[in-house]
Amino acid sequence: MFRRSILCSVFLIAVLFLSTQAWGAWGKDLPQFTKLAKQAGDAVVNISTVKVVETSKRLHRFFSPFDRKGSPFDEFFDRFFEGMPEKRKRNALGSGFIISKEGYIVTNNHVIEKADQITVNLKGGEDSYPAEVVGTDPETDLALLKIEVDQDLPVLEFGDSQTMEVGQWVVAIGNPFGLDHTVTAGILSAKGRVIGAGPYDNFLQTDASINPGNSGGPLLNLQGKVIGINSAIVASGQGIGFAIPSNMAKEVIGQLKKYQKVKRGWLGVTIQDVDEDTAKALGLSEPKGALVASVNPGDPAAQAGIQPGDIIVSVNGEDIEGASDLTRTIGNLPPGETIDMTVWRQGDLVQLTVTLGERSLHTAQEDRDEKAPADAGLLGMEVKPVNAREAEQLGLSEVKGLLVVDVASASEAAEANIQRGDVILEANKQPVNQVDQLQEIINTDAKQKGALLLRINRRGQIFYRAIPLE
Repeated sequence: MFRRSILCSVFLIAVLFLSTQAWGAWGKDLPQFTKLAKQAGDAVVNISTVKVVETSKRLHRFFSPFDRKGSPFDEFFDRFFEGMPEKRKRNALGSGFIISKEGYIVTNNHVIEKADQITVNLKGGEDSYPAEVVGTDPETDLALLKIEVDQDLPVLEFGDSQTMEVGQWVVAIGNPFGLDHTVTAGILSAKGRVIGAGPYDNFLQTDASINPGNSGGPLLNLQGKVIGINSAIVASGQGIGFAIPSNMAKEVIGQLKKYQKVKRGWLGVTIQDVDEDTAKALGLSEPKGALVASVNPGDPAAQAGIQPGDIIVSVNGEDIEGASDLTRTIGNLPPGETIDMTVWRQGDLVQLTVTLGERSLHTAQEDRDEKAPADAGLLGMEVKPVNAREAEQLGLSEVKGLLVVDVASASEAAEANIQRGDVILEANKQPVNQVDQLQEIINTDAKQKGALLLRINRRGQIFYRAIPLE
């Protein structure tokens, strides 16, 4: 028994020794962030803003001698002073980083948007400078500032976000909750995240701790280069933050520095993703590409011969995965550039050449991508030809199509969110103006293909719906 106890003790000691050695060897492979934090931190700045806002206040409460409710003069003061504007200052904090010795600073647009006063505080908080807005891009949430200094400033360089791999270490530096130059570390959790922040969503996701006040600060690789600009968080989640990729930011910041705004290419179409049923209805082998729902007359797409129902599958030889991919691709190209485009049209690949126009915030129709639900249909609908009075009421340019009068509950049409008042313009790429035309297409072409594709006008918005036919 004694011998067995000794053997067990020796075994446990050996295991502990080997575990300690293994842990020590593994620990040596962990990155050290001390040097990176010291070198990169000098170029990270604190940005404070002041915004003057007007509020309404019952000012008489501050000086009226009649403070008790029910005073005979209370109604008079209420009516006389109610709604008088009062100006107040609203303060906010954010982060940024210096990209040139001359004082150019990158941050988020939402950090400085509508601010009446912007102050940049360098590390240590002793040196503060008023900042000028060089340019902003609300659609990517980026802004470029400049401060006037009489010394060379420490700078951060942009890295290549495209070469970053999920699982690699990243470091965030910023001012969360006003806590100056906070350093957090984590990994790159995902790439290409679309979170609904704007038409050019393509975020990096990280579990490095990011909180309010980190906005505009850098997300760094282990070489100390900026691979992202921290921009958004999930308020109800932990370890989920989002950063604008550096490759996108470089292009935007370059244009802001040169033009004070961003010039983007423009097609002039509304687009949507291609689901499995739509691909089946159009004879496409897989659900990818951007489906053209409508084409604006006179715009570059119309001039190039792009048609409703075309599926844009590539631009300049690069595959297009979906609607958001096409929006980003076109937006990254300059106005006036001529591009080669491949579209899928009625079973064939068609090559087109398009000269891009210039996109503006006021004419950004293609950003309102109509996301079709996974399924759609016709069964369960009551339809009738559109008459002249209905066309006028619905704002239609022509008297054509079938008006959806009613949709049966629990029907395929209801499940597809087909609604009363929708106007069906086409079925499987064929115009429909009579009920029997629609029925014929369902019984023949749609059943043969296994899916029905409807082109619909809903209060001026044109989109497609598809449903599989069993």
